[in-house]
Amino acid sequence: MPRPTAKGKPLVATVTFLGLAALASGADNRVFSQLVAHNGLRSAALLEYTATRTYQVADLSGKVHAREVGRMEYRAPDRKTFVVTSEEGSALVRRLALNPLIASEIKAAAGKDRHDSSITPENYTLELLGEQQVGPYHCLVAQAVPKRRDKYLFEGKVWIDAQDYAVVRIEGHPAAKLSFWLKRADFVRQYQKIDGLWLPQRDETFVDVRLYGKKVLTIDHRDYVVESKR
Repeated sequence: MPRPTAKGKPLVATVTFLGLAALASGADNRVFSQLVAHNGLRSAALLEYTATRTYQVADLSGKVHAREVGRMEYRAPDRKTFVVTSEEGSALVRRLALNPLIASEIKAAAGKDRHDSSITPENYTLELLGEQQVGPYHCLVAQAVPKRRDKYLFEGKVWIDAQDYAVVRIEGHPAAKLSFWLKRADFVRQYQKIDGLWLPQRDETFVDVRLYGKKVLTIDHRDYVVESKR
């Protein structure tokens, strides 16, 4: 039997590499397709919810500049309302930062100012990095690479529950600059499982504001009451 020559080794190595790359790409695609399919099922099952939301802006030392608390109500397929129950701190920060943030979410839900920011193959590629435990959830970890520079998309990592194919955690930053005033914005978003559905738990965004320095915007979601088809 002829022995392999030195000239044949690069070809064998290349074929092996391409085979492994194809397997990795196939795994990435399978996870992505499962994520999209399960998200569709969960979205169809969710009829309504109410939750307490707390929006807060603070500096890195923990000093709170403004806080707004209220009840967010969602009714399928596209209706959200927010009623303020308490507020404190700077009225200017609430008016310029918190109120527009709440209003934009309500408009986006109703389709009046819709931006396609969903984690789908149209917006991202996912590259599997490994596995990791996040609290009680065993997750697949993937790098999310946006397909265009868009401030409504992000660059970062996604933790996907290996059983439910639901997003458990996201860490990243916007794929495009948000504005002249925001030099950088890094965020961590966490989700929680309630009655078989995955809903936001906490958002924490670290922003570097030109002339004002570094601030932390947090959104806490609690006291959910959920109605679904399940």
